[in-house]
Amino acid sequence: MIYILIVLISFICLKFYNRYVPIYGVKCSSTQEVNESTTQIIDVRDYNQAYKDPVHGAINIPIAYLKRYHHQLKKHKLFIVASSPLEKNLSIRYLKRRGYKILGYRLTDCKCKESLKRTFA
Repeated sequence: MIYILIVLISFICLKFYNRYVPIYGVKCSSTQEVNESTTQIIDVRDYNQAYKDPVHGAINIPIAYLKRYHHQLKKHKLFIVASSPLEKNLSIRYLKRRGYKILGYRLTDCKCKESLKRTFA
């Protein structure tokens, strides 16, 4: 009985970690800082969100389809565009496990978005 409880608690902690703990070494930045010749911009938002607010030069692969279509990514240096920290964390962890180097990310609903606009405007 105690072993089942330990396994269950470990599973819950692992899920919590993968979803909510930020990734060390990957910083929030603007897509304007990305060199498109060496880095590929991946938009992991849902198709409806990506259609309403497109990101120039981004390939839209929603997080639900990332496992199926990650092999179509041509470059190993990626920049992630996500709508929530949950999408960001899950997609970055998945792509890092597959050998991709994540240079940065941008959240579309981030409060630092305004400061990034002022910096590059």
